[in-house]
Amino acid sequence: MKVPYSWLAEWVKVPWQAPELGSRLTMAGIELEALASAAPPFSGVVVAQIVSAEPHPQADKLQVCRVSTGSGATLQIVCGAGNARAGLKSALALVGAQLPGDLTIKAAKVRGVESQGMLASAKELGLAEASAGILELPQDAPLGRPLREYLALDEPVLDLNVTPNRGDAMSVVGIAREVAALAGTKVSGPAIGGAPAGHAERLAVSLEAPAACPRFAGCILRGVNNRAEAPLWMRERLRRAGVRAISPVVDVTNYVMLELGQPMHAYDLKKLRGGIRVRRAHAAELVTLLDGQAINAPADVLLITDDEGAVGLAGIMGGLRTAVSAETTDVFLESAYFSPDAVLGRARRLGLQTDASQRFERGVDPTQQGRAIERAIALLTPMAGGTAGAVEVTQSAAHLPQRSAVALRAKQLTRVLGVELSAERVEAALAGLQMQVTRNASGWQITPAAHRFDIGIEADLIEEVARVVGFEAIPETDALGPQRFRSLPEEHPPEGAVLGMLAARGYQEAITFAFVDPALQERLFPGRPALALSNPIASDLSVMRVSLWPGLLRAALENQRRQADRIRLFEHGTRFEAGDGSPRETDTLAGLACGARLPEQWGVSKDMRAAAEFYDVKSDLAALFVATGEPRSFRFEPGSQPALHPGRTARVLRCGQPVGWLGELHPTLVQALDFTYPPILFELDFDAALAVKRASYEEISRFPQVRRDLAIVVDESVTLSSLAERVTLAASSLLRDLRIFDVYRGPGLEKGRKSVALGLIFQAISRTLTDDDVERLMASVIGDLRENLNARIRE
Repeated sequence: MKVPYSWLAEWVKVPWQAPELGSRLTMAGIELEALASAAPPFSGVVVAQIVSAEPHPQADKLQVCRVSTGSGATLQIVCGAGNARAGLKSALALVGAQLPGDLTIKAAKVRGVESQGMLASAKELGLAEASAGILELPQDAPLGRPLREYLALDEPVLDLNVTPNRGDAMSVVGIAREVAALAGTKVSGPAIGGAPAGHAERLAVSLEAPAACPRFAGCILRGVNNRAEAPLWMRERLRRAGVRAISPVVDVTNYVMLELGQPMHAYDLKKLRGGIRVRRAHAAELVTLLDGQAINAPADVLLITDDEGAVGLAGIMGGLRTAVSAETTDVFLESAYFSPDAVLGRARRLGLQTDASQRFERGVDPTQQGRAIERAIALLTPMAGGTAGAVEVTQSAAHLPQRSAVALRAKQLTRVLGVELSAERVEAALAGLQMQVTRNASGWQITPAAHRFDIGIEADLIEEVARVVGFEAIPETDALGPQRFRSLPEEHPPEGAVLGMLAARGYQEAITFAFVDPALQERLFPGRPALALSNPIASDLSVMRVSLWPGLLRAALENQRRQADRIRLFEHGTRFEAGDGSPRETDTLAGLACGARLPEQWGVSKDMRAAAEFYDVKSDLAALFVATGEPRSFRFEPGSQPALHPGRTARVLRCGQPVGWLGELHPTLVQALDFTYPPILFELDFDAALAVKRASYEEISRFPQVRRDLAIVVDESVTLSSLAERVTLAASSLLRDLRIFDVYRGPGLEKGRKSVALGLIFQAISRTLTDDDVERLMASVIGDLRENLNARIRE
């Protein structure tokens, strides 16, 4: 929200310059995001008047103007603006002037006619995004005065970030109340009072949904000239606040909303049919909005209607049928209070986000509707004429919000803040926020002001006291209670060590959104239920991730688009499962490898620069598993996963329990996502897969080892892990190590069979093994392999 300094100073005496004011507001919870001048830098531009305007002898669309700056000879300016005319006061950029965009004005000949400067438009001065002609200034503008000085374009404008719970601060008056509380002054501002009614006409208003709209103020204005132009000071204030000037009626309603925080709407009275009814929409009721968009309003949306149907979405946007235009002469002004619950989420759901909906969702002052119309009438009639009737307020008192008193205990205030404040200081802070303060034996009873929707419990009041007194005024003290840290279970995998190991193997950590593109997730995991967000920030970020792979794949694609030829990414985060009951969150480690196996460098062979494959990433996981202290408890079994390549997918098991996946991205997805090389993906349940078994003491044998080599022929379908498992079971505890040192396929073997060479190392802890001991063990191993794996000894 942008607040011009002069507008704020009109409502409260500000004792600080803009930078200090921004700092104090930030410390009070309203963050200053930016502080800028009201216009970009330019120089050499003065107020001037066109004395005469004659057609250019060589161009139909140009005029040769004689321009006076109030002193010295008139200047000859060639101008192509359609609104250039004799008597007009405008902005003249003199020769040598510096305009935004590094533009320097020079004397030049335009179609053979000399031009000694330039009559500037608002766009050329950085005062508007578009302009239809040169800038038009009031007739009382002093000739020769620098334009920056005349329009006070060096005025600071504060860009403030108001938190969602502080709807009361989304206005100039709201910020003025904050400044008054911090400075110990009072809010003043222009006097707003009702003028005598010029006619007795009233428009009937019916509140059919009083809980959603308990108060509705309206007023009829006759004889308005909406072709007039709002005064320059109002247009400038609107521009500095980020709002474009349109017409007197619209400008005034916007001005009042920015100033008082009360959104308003104006109807063309001649287009209304009958009275106003505020009701809920019929199912899929058609409404055509001001921007021309036609929507079907759901039944929970509040509408403003007349006898012919809907004329607007209450608290969001008005309707096109009754919109004011340049021809409008009779206006019905609306200023209503809509309950936050009646507006909250509707605008976003309908794809709309307006200044009005932002304020109504957060809560507006339910007592200011009539005052807002009175302010609008006082601003509108001097510029556009017209006769106003009485301000008619229709309300349901039983449904208006009431502010209940909240107890504030002195002891609790001291305990939370860590400092004891005097009762007088506490009362002054809360009274400065326009709260009613009553002292009692334990502390105070506080009744918040009508505009403070965010005050409901004692903690809210403690926060208010702290920020008004000033957090910097609260001294730093040691904690009163001892700090107790929970022990870290020894089996819990140390995150730093795990992530550091992946980083050492060439991976880089990625952090992606927990909400992902539903289309991409459905392609990776078809039919897998996901948690949908009720208010997503974008349509491609509308569901919670069931895996970390969607985010990693998008990150890899972004890197590939930037010509990265070797991508290694990992992420430690949470995935979300939509179970039958409550959603389940799983701590997960996932990674991706894509592109060259090794970085390009001297001495690396061409084969090692080939694309990474399944076994490269498997070796990275094996290194992680060694750190668990139980590397032999892990197995990789063939698996099936829709996102992964059939035949190049493995289920990761630990002690027989599934703890993750490893595989190459499915070829159809590689093509659809336009990957240059197929990514290799892994995903592990962090706690289950990487839980650490601490090393325990084991005696080292003093007796010699005995090695026996064995070559066996087995079916191709037999995996090395199942082979190792059978050997380990058959050899009992005397097998110290098993080494697989060769695999052969080719001549001399049956089709579909392979030869595997094993090195078995035996050792006892208490004695030297004899040849007979070893032969018995080898016989047991061979017999087990023959029986369970259909193996034969290769001679």
